[in-house]
Amino acid sequence: MSRIGRQPVIIPSGVTVSLTRDMITVKSAQAELSQALPPQIKVKMEADKIICSNPVSTPKTDALFGLVRSLINNLVLGVTKGFRKTMEIQGTGFRVKPAATGLEFSLGFSHPVKFPAPPGIKLEIKENKFIVVSGADKYLVGQTAARLRDLKKPDVYKGKGIRYQGEVVKLKPGKAVKAAAA
Repeated sequence: MSRIGRQPVIIPSGVTVSLTRDMITVKSAQAELSQALPPQIKVKMEADKIICSNPVSTPKTDALFGLVRSLINNLVLGVTKGFRKTMEIQGTGFRVKPAATGLEFSLGFSHPVKFPAPPGIKLEIKENKFIVVSGADKYLVGQTAARLRDLKKPDVYKGKGIRYQGEVVKLKPGKAVKAAAA
């Protein structure tokens, strides 16, 4: 049995939850999110709590048990507080500026790179070096941040590129260092 799955999800005030047999919808003044539920896991509401149960214990349902509870908790956290990831641009001449539909990057290519913001995601530029990705859906925030990083991954020789804030890129020694060591 999952220790995470057994914990109830507390519903804060101002949040409404509607539950059907195969779908849960969480709504607040800021956002509304939905999640499909697997039929093996039973979900019920009691007053201001959502409780998940696993009627048949198999390895697959045990794994789904904790996952479903975590997904429901992420829905509640998303509509109340939201999620955010901060990206950092490092490199001489690498720039970002707001565009009509999202962001426009100058990343050392022969052309500017346009990045459209997905629906439900807010992209902010801070100090022309940091990009803050925020939204209610945790998966969509993480996926958008990963797509931003894929535009120009950090170089292993100089460290230039787009990275998560606080990400440490281990740099490889170049040819000059290898030649001097020999």
